[in-house]
Amino acid sequence: MSQDICGICGLPVDKSLKFPDPMSPTIDHIIPIKLGGHPSDISNLQLAHFICNRLKSDKLSPIKKSEGKGADREKGTNLPLSMDWTKFGK
Repeated sequence: MSQDICGICGLPVDKSLKFPDPMSPTIDHIIPIKLGGHPSDISNLQLAHFICNRLKSDKLSPIKKSEGKGADREKGTNLPLSMDWTKFGK
């Protein structure tokens, strides 16, 4: 199954856009490598807009509304619901 939605802002990703377009597709580490996330584990990767990924940087929490187009989540994290990430790394 192909992912078409940005894991950070929740908006569709146009895979035909190319870098350096800010809305071009990129791969985001859900748990940043700097914070102990595995660099190549498929369960730690998600599709994201280039700009959303840059704004998220090495944080766990999503970008704020004021930081990026379509970033509409203000609380919680952008972690997928398929795994209980609260115990990760403990």
